[in-house]
Amino acid sequence: MKRILVILISILTLSSQAMAYEEANYEVVKENKEYEIRKYSDRLVIETNSIEGNGFRKLFNYISGNNEKNQEIKMTVPVTQEIKNGNMTMQFYLPLKFNKDNAPKPSNSDIKILTIEGGYYAVIEYSGRSSDKNFLKNKDILEKLLKQDNITILSPPIRASYNSPFTLPMLKRNEVMYRIDL
Repeated sequence: MKRILVILISILTLSSQAMAYEEANYEVVKENKEYEIRKYSDRLVIETNSIEGNGFRKLFNYISGNNEKNQEIKMTVPVTQEIKNGNMTMQFYLPLKFNKDNAPKPSNSDIKILTIEGGYYAVIEYSGRSSDKNFLKNKDILEKLLKQDNITILSPPIRASYNSPFTLPMLKRNEVMYRIDL
C-alpha cells in the first residue's frame, strides 16, 4: 500500500510539473521579500460570471471548441477571479496568437472576450490549496504591506491560480494581485 501511494504521488508530481502552459507575459520591475511589482502588457481574456460556481466549466467548454469556429484552444495560466460590479467573474487568458479580430466568438452568450489593460500589479505568491481562506489571508497580508509602503491600490484583489486540480497542494502556485499606481 505504501509503495502504491509513493508511485501515485510521483505520477501526480511529475504530471503537474510536465504541463507547460503559456503564461501571461510580465516584467518584474521591483521586488522584496514579501511581494513583487510586475508590469503587464494588454492581455486578451475570455470572461464569465462565476456566481453559480460553473464559470470554469463555461470557459473550459469555450477553449474545448464550444465557440463559433469549433476551434480548440490551448489552456493558459493563470486562471483569474475577481469581483466586478458586485459579481464574481472568472477569466482565462487567450494565447498570444489571438487578438480581438481572430479569437473565435463564444457560442455561449455568458462568455465575453475582453482586453485587460496593461499596467502595474503588486503580487504575493503562496502555495497550498486555492481556498477562500488561503486567498483572504494572503490578500490581507499584501494589502497591509502595500499600505505600509504607501502604494495606491487601484483594483479589487485578483485571485490567480496556475496549476491543475491534481497538483499536490504544496506544489501549487497561487497569487493575490492588486492593480496599483506606480
